Amino acid sequence: MADQGLKAMAGTKAVKLGHFIVEFATPGIGHILKSAGCDFVLFDLEHSGFGFETVKSALRYFEAADLPAIVRVPSREYHHIARAMDMGAEGLMLPMVGSAEEVRHIVASMKYHPLGRRGVALQVAHDRYRPGTVADKFTAANRRTTLFCQIETAEGVENAEAMAAIEGVDCLWVGHFDLSVSLGIPGEFDNPKFKLAIEKTIAATRKHKKALGRLVPTVEQGIDIYAEGFDFVCYSGDVWVLHNALAEAIAKLRDGCKPKKEKGRRGR
Repeated sequence: MADQGLKAMAGTKAVKLGHFIVEFATPGIGHILKSAGCDFVLFDLEHSGFGFETVKSALRYFEAADLPAIVRVPSREYHHIARAMDMGAEGLMLPMVGSAEEVRHIVASMKYHPLGRRGVALQVAHDRYRPGTVADKFTAANRRTTLFCQIETAEGVENAEAMAAIEGVDCLWVGHFDLSVSLGIPGEFDNPKFKLAIEKTIAATRKHKKALGRLVPTVEQGIDIYAEGFDFVCYSGDVWVLHNALAEAIAKLRDGCKPKKEKGRRGR
């Protein structure tokens, strides 16, 4: 799709294709993903071990490639939310969001006055170190920042509609593994309980015209969930793509490089 920010992306049901980064925060990563055709990147702090110094550097790599970045912070604590915003995260993802009350706290933490209570830090990373008036800075930041709430618990499913209705929420994002665990059916994605939870989440986003996202391990599953109503489709992660592509190639090489059997016996 044409280059545009996450806020604009979330306003359309056209498919947005991205990739999950949990290991490789190298200087070229933004350009590699952009060249591969990605529309966005999901940069993880929950499971990766990355710290905010790494986030600050990685976001410059994504900016250089004009690749919008969603940063998943490890918790709903104010300092995690506000620091990600100050580092320049265009999108913010929160794990295991369960209630409208939690969503209102998140929105207040990531937005400037009058939409929130985010602490003021201007002419730093998030506004690319440019000068400007306070009013203009607040307006631009509030317009740009995009919120992705992860539905990963039974509570989140029950409150999905209430959360989707809140101004400031741009996308609900299904965390399928954690959701299956919360439902008591770990990894059983064909279980009727899991399918019903997905249906409720889809219905919530449709009713309130919000985007819907999910990570998928295969191309086929990505196509399937788009048909169901998911529009942010995040294909796999850096570790798994590298591992699987390398394992497949090494296996083929090993098979093709086996010693050739001698034809007949010598010395007869």
